[in-house]
Amino acid sequence: MTAVTPQTSKAPHLPDTQDLTAAPDAAGALGGPCAPESRGTPGTAHLTARLRRELRAVHALVYRDLLRLAGQRSHTALMLLHPMLYLLILGGGLAAVIPRSSLGVGYQTYLFPGMLMMTVQTPAIMVGIRLITDRQSGYLRELLMAPVSRSTLLLGHCAGGTLTATAQGAVLLSLAGTVGLPYDPLLLAVLLAGMILASFTITALALALAVTLRRAETFHTLLGVIMMPLLFLSGGFFPLQSLPGWVHTVADFNPLAYAVDLLRRSISERVPDQAAATSIEWAGWQPPLLLEAALLLAGGLVALFWAARRFNRPE
Repeated sequence: MTAVTPQTSKAPHLPDTQDLTAAPDAAGALGGPCAPESRGTPGTAHLTARLRRELRAVHALVYRDLLRLAGQRSHTALMLLHPMLYLLILGGGLAAVIPRSSLGVGYQTYLFPGMLMMTVQTPAIMVGIRLITDRQSGYLRELLMAPVSRSTLLLGHCAGGTLTATAQGAVLLSLAGTVGLPYDPLLLAVLLAGMILASFTITALALALAVTLRRAETFHTLLGVIMMPLLFLSGGFFPLQSLPGWVHTVADFNPLAYAVDLLRRSISERVPDQAAATSIEWAGWQPPLLLEAALLLAGGLVALFWAARRFNRPE
C-alpha cells in the first residue's frame, strides 16, 4: 500500500476560492440573501441564487483539487508507481508460479482490479488528511465564513477527491492491454464507472473519519491499522475462498471487496475467456452486479450523510 504523507494545506489562489472565503457582508455579490431579488417570483429567484452560490462553492473546491493534481506531478507519479510495480513485477513474477487453472485467468489479469483499487484508494484517503490539515492551519475556518452551507463544503471536498482519484485510476486503466485485456470501449467505460463509484465510497468514508478526528497523526495511525487489512482481505491479491471461513464474514462488510469483485465480474461479463474466480458470496449465493454497485453507493451515501451531520456541528 502506498505510504500516505500529509500535504501542505496551502491552496492556489483561485477566483472562486475568493468567493468562498468572502465575508458574509459580500453575500450580495455572491447572489446571497443580500442580493436584490427579481420581481414577480421572489421566492424562486432567491432559491435560484442560493443554488447557484452552492454550486459555485462545489466548483471552487473541485477546481482547487484539480490544480493541486496538475501542480504536483512528481507526487502523483510516485503514487502511481507503487501499483504499477505490483502489477508488472510482482504480478509478472507470480504469473509463472500460480497456474492459470486455479484462478481462471493469468495472475496479472486477476491482480488488475486490485491494483485499480490500490490506485484510487490513496488519493481518496488524502481528502480526509487535507480536511484535518486545513482545520489545523485555519484555512477551513476561512471556508466556513463563506455564505454557503457546511454540507456544501463537505460535498465539494468529496467531489474533488472522487474526481482526482478516478483520474489517477484512469492512468493505470490505460495499461489494460499489458495484462491481456482488450481495449474495448464498453469494457473501459464500465471499469471507469466502477472506479468512480469506488472512489466516491472511499472518499466519503475518509471524510467521515476525518470529521471525527482532530489530529493528522491519529488519522495516519488508524489508517495503518484499517486500510492495509481491508486491501488484503478484498480479494485483490488472492481468492478469499482459499482463506478461513471468518475471512469471508469480514469480506461481507468490506467495501473494497465489493469494489474489487465488481470490477472483476465486469471484466468476466465483457470478456468471457477472462472469467476469474469471484470473491463475494453470501452463503454460497453470488449477489448480482447491480446489487453490489447499489451497496457500494449506499455505503458512500450513508458515510457522507453522517459526515455532513457531524461537520455541521459548531467547531
